[in-house]
Amino acid sequence: MDVALRLAREAAALGEVPVGAVVVEAASGQILGMAANRTETDADPTAHAEILALRAACAAIGSPRLPGFDLYVTLEPCAMCAAAIAFARIRRLYYGAFDPKGGGVDHGPRLYAHPTLHHRPEVYGGLREAECGQLLKDFFNRLREG
Repeated sequence: MDVALRLAREAAALGEVPVGAVVVEAASGQILGMAANRTETDADPTAHAEILALRAACAAIGSPRLPGFDLYVTLEPCAMCAAAIAFARIRRLYYGAFDPKGGGVDHGPRLYAHPTLHHRPEVYGGLREAECGQLLKDFFNRLREG
């Protein structure tokens, strides 16, 4: 989560919503994909940290599936990212701040609760929640002030 938080801080400095994501091989602990939000930079609504980190990890191993991998992200994934995580067959999802408005895992559509979903990662929310949440609060407070 340290790396994901560093990436989130870097994103905030660029004017992006501060979210960072890291894909880690469970057996070795090796990072195979990492990214921060780039929706503004890339003018791409799908350039969420999770999507970009999954793409990098998949490219690194040459497969669209990551069954032996875990994803660490600073914010509860939205429905789009939650679906991509399921399609990638991520083993475990660890996330920091809960997202009551835009989350798709423990809030909103609660994607992994749907019986027709083919894969559900193990989910651990609230990892370093206060730190991840404060980063987001500070970012949005600065936007409102500016």
